[in-house]
Amino acid sequence: MRDTPRSAFPHMVALPTRWMDNDSYGHVNNVNYYSFFDTAVNRYLVDRGVLDIHKDDIVGFVVETGCSYFSSISFPDLIHVGVRVAKLGNSSVRYEIALYRNDDGLPAAAGHFVHVYVDRRSNKSVPIPDAVRAILQTLAPA
Repeated sequence: MRDTPRSAFPHMVALPTRWMDNDSYGHVNNVNYYSFFDTAVNRYLVDRGVLDIHKDDIVGFVVETGCSYFSSISFPDLIHVGVRVAKLGNSSVRYEIALYRNDDGLPAAAGHFVHVYVDRRSNKSVPIPDAVRAILQTLAPA
């Protein structure tokens, strides 16, 4: 995904870096990239009314992640996070995410993560709720 342009993502959200994100090498520490991924996806779901982290009986658990790093990000960069759905299954969804630094045309990093939808009480997988599926389909390729 190193050469993936911003236009390849149906959803984009801007997230500012914070001073505390920098590590001793002067760039954003790798663990924060996963936080950008998680924040962008969950913000999308919350904003569309299909995720209430306190009340929903069915929630998405992250079961797989990966990230490739291409160039450094550091405070005070503004990160533009591109989100798309690569695969929408019965109970799981695989997101592809790219982080674009400031106005850069190509990503500084790109990766994926997988949500498996589970019943909060039993922790057993369940089908993705219809309302969530409809929202996720807007992020999938046509």
